[in-house]
Amino acid sequence: MSSRTPWRARAGTALLAVLASIGAFAVPGSAVADSPSERQTVTYHGYRIEVPAEWQVVDLAENPRACLRFDRPAVYLGEPADQNDCPSGVVGRTAGIVVEPITARSAGQATAATARTQRGKATAPTAASSNDTIQIAVEDAGVLVTAAHTPQTESLVRDVLASADLTKDAERTVLPRAAQRSDATPLAAAGPQPGSYLGKGFDACAAPSQAAMNAWQTSSPYSAVGVYISGSFRACSQPNLTASWVTAQTNNGWRLFSIDVGRQAPCTSYSLKISTDPATAKSQGVTAAVGAITAASNLGIPAGSAIYSDIEAYTSTVSCKASVMSYLSGWTERLHTSGYLSGLYSSAASGIKDAASEYNNSAYTRVDHLFYAWWNGAADTNTGSYVPANYWSNHQRIHQYAGEVTESYGGYSINIDRDYLDVGNGTPPPPSCTGTNYNFTGYNTVQSGSSGDQVKAAQCLLTSAGFDPGTPDGIFGSATVTAARNFQTSKGLTADGVVGAKTWTALLSRGSTPTIQDGSTGEAVTRLQRALTAALGRTVAIDGAFGSGTAQAVRDYQSSRGLGADGIVGPATWGALQSGK
Repeated sequence: MSSRTPWRARAGTALLAVLASIGAFAVPGSAVADSPSERQTVTYHGYRIEVPAEWQVVDLAENPRACLRFDRPAVYLGEPADQNDCPSGVVGRTAGIVVEPITARSAGQATAATARTQRGKATAPTAASSNDTIQIAVEDAGVLVTAAHTPQTESLVRDVLASADLTKDAERTVLPRAAQRSDATPLAAAGPQPGSYLGKGFDACAAPSQAAMNAWQTSSPYSAVGVYISGSFRACSQPNLTASWVTAQTNNGWRLFSIDVGRQAPCTSYSLKISTDPATAKSQGVTAAVGAITAASNLGIPAGSAIYSDIEAYTSTVSCKASVMSYLSGWTERLHTSGYLSGLYSSAASGIKDAASEYNNSAYTRVDHLFYAWWNGAADTNTGSYVPANYWSNHQRIHQYAGEVTESYGGYSINIDRDYLDVGNGTPPPPSCTGTNYNFTGYNTVQSGSSGDQVKAAQCLLTSAGFDPGTPDGIFGSATVTAARNFQTSKGLTADGVVGAKTWTALLSRGSTPTIQDGSTGEAVTRLQRALTAALGRTVAIDGAFGSGTAQAVRDYQSSRGLGADGIVGPATWGALQSGK
């Protein structure tokens, strides 16, 4: 139930402006505010929250087939039914909240990130967000609250959650804890997914119910199903997608292909975009992969499985392609670090075509699998003119050959995209220094326990200097500590195994020492610019061109190190840099 009253002053019009800025809109049947100061009170099972009046309120008892979608602001109350009316092609997110009773089924959605609270309110501001989703079990009201947001709407969603209180109708239900027996068998997929499979499959916005999967297994031509396991831009809630669901499907013979939908190409109108800076884009790909790995692990989808990054269609440009390929490089490298295979889902004419054009470019780390949308109605893995036949030709393809069709088997209708798979088990290649990014706007101190792209850069620089840090996996372990200490000793630096400004400067400046000055270009200038960025603790543009900005940085460095400040980099300046000064 809901009622309308003035929105509290602390939320104010700013929160509603957030929704307006991301294109949120009222849908048929939603409550529309007379002014930005209005809000509505929503109550379910004695759990009461205040939400903007523009949000749609959906009672699942009255509309059991409603699609729980987050591409438009809404609150969903009740337990989702076995069937829903989700369109297959929904992408994007604004904000949304699902309030459902705590049951054996809903408890399966809980993870280590799920907050547990008696009153609902106190935990809301600090509850963890995983894949841009906050989940709170309010046991005194017997409800599980799942709140989806974007980076732009997180504060709004947290404010709504913080407004919670309980009415006299609240009845306590405890969220069941996982079995604590030491001999309990963890829920897990039957093996790496999708594994080796040739044949038809389908993907849907929301994972179908167990009853629907059973009916389709008996009557449909499909034996593989695509599921959206992660990503902050997933549009549909996933009430059925739990570790027990994954175990049940794979034990029944279904193959799963996992999809992550996160940041989109910068040359689109989506609100969540990949950065136009390639280094930042790569880092964003790493972050997306970490979220996908966590989600896969929670669902029991093991290493060796492929996870596909959903990059929707875009009109390609040189810079846009560079951003997407950099993002996918970070995505792939991080998945490989944890033993997963990487995949790309996109339209054949944009993301897939761009990936094929950079197939042999060592500046980018190639994805392992393609999942391409080409709605030509042909159930095969032919890529036409988009991808050469010898690229990704070793059982590495999924073809989405028809989209947004509704099919019914055994009394269960689902809106799906039709897919044809030719996939096989594969082993992710070990991490290497190929395509490693060394260009950063700042070089942070990294040490034992650190991880990420800068750790991998340090590992690769240590390797090229002749000091073995082990596999360049972006994880600063004991072998990297030893390698850093040995390098520091060779340069007369404090041998603490911590890569700070002095060690970065010495590592980044290694190599030939030609005299360079204003007007010079090339690899030596690039090394100089990296080293100056580390030594001065400020960003020096890394473009391989010695211009006025680089000249000023050189003079500043020379002056601070007691060198002749002439802006010319000769033996004395190189010597100081390579000594870590």
